[in-house]
Amino acid sequence: MFKGGMAGMMKKAQQMQDNMQQAQEEIKQLTATGNAGGGSVKVSINGEHQATDIQIDVSVMNDKDMLEDLILSAINDANGQIADASATKMKAATGGMNLPSGMNLPL
Repeated sequence: MFKGGMAGMMKKAQQMQDNMQQAQEEIKQLTATGNAGGGSVKVSINGEHQATDIQIDVSVMNDKDMLEDLILSAINDANGQIADASATKMKAATGGMNLPSGMNLPL
């Protein structure tokens, strides 16, 4: 009886690991665009948190300090979107189990 239960548990663990790997691949394909200053600055990033595009309206080019703040805000907005989407995908992959970030199942 114990052996059958252990085999079933190992099978579920393997399935969860497969689901997590698929979710990680899907996360890499995500893109998000962060906005700041009412859309005057837009920064796009991918699921690996690499910036892929930036758009800056000419109306904010004259104030260096403000522009720097807007760029940072747009980056943080995009990163937050990626983090939220990643958490949702990983939660679905783990069946709602809260595994620590970076934890892989031993299989």
